[in-house]
Amino acid sequence: MPRYTPEQLAKRNASVWTDIQIILAPIQFFIFLGGITLNTLYAFNIASIDFYWISIAILFKTLFFAILFITGMFFEKEIFDQWVYSKEFFWEDVGSTVAAFFHLLYFVMAWMGYPEHVLVVEAYIAYLTYVMNALQYLVRIILEKNNERKLKGQGTI
Repeated sequence: MPRYTPEQLAKRNASVWTDIQIILAPIQFFIFLGGITLNTLYAFNIASIDFYWISIAILFKTLFFAILFITGMFFEKEIFDQWVYSKEFFWEDVGSTVAAFFHLLYFVMAWMGYPEHVLVVEAYIAYLTYVMNALQYLVRIILEKNNERKLKGQGTI
């Protein structure tokens, strides 16, 4: 099911928010890789890593997640005239909300004094929700690129 009308597709391709998302998403992915690596090294005692770095890694990951979510809101408003939960991005926004919840939950649990081993598991859960949400977007991007090629072949765009 195509998400964009030809007019919306033209807006998407001309939007500065599209470019910003294209730049920030891979940076967030590399921050994720760093965080999941540190988390794994710490969890399995593979390297002598201070727990401080686990929190710093998820802090940066959460900040980038928030930046992408906010810039995505501007994108959605520009293309679909709705800040969040537009019908075209509903499930991706739900996935982002769930991921944001688990990223922020890490810091609530840390503030509440949960032990490090519990926080490591919570960090894994946060990272997992990010992966699931990122996969949602990747599937939709692939579907939209196929639709875009089809529209170009028909001369619609």
